[in-house]
Amino acid sequence: MYQLAQINVARMIGTNIEDPVMNEFVSHLDSVNQLAEKSDGFIWRLKDDENNATSFNPLNDEQVIINLSVWENIESLEHFTYKTFHVDFLRRRREWFQKYGKAHYAMWWIKNNEYPGIDEALKRLEYLQEHGSSSYAFNFQHVFQSP
Repeated sequence: MYQLAQINVARMIGTNIEDPVMNEFVSHLDSVNQLAEKSDGFIWRLKDDENNATSFNPLNDEQVIINLSVWENIESLEHFTYKTFHVDFLRRRREWFQKYGKAHYAMWWIKNNEYPGIDEALKRLEYLQEHGSSSYAFNFQHVFQSP
């Protein structure tokens, strides 16, 4: 059996997460994360001592934040992403974030009870940006079913 891993990377308009332009986004992080964790199909998410992932800085760039999570299937992630109040933040993302390359998120299949590392996730996103969708890394527009 397999489960779905996803990474989402964003480059903030603000100089860092404490920048005043990010206040509204930051004020909703806990509620969005709680919604994710209570969603059908949610398995795991990367988080720090503040219960989010904003302190991780794998690209050594204070303007970049990441989100890394695992879901039972594509449908559960898609429902959370586009059919809950999370979608309101997607619609408003230009208020807080700059464009991030050709792709800002990637998905791939992992074995049950495994969790992706940040380095692996970033490699998959980079692959998607350079080569397009494949079973190695894909997006909602070009989904690859689990092995």
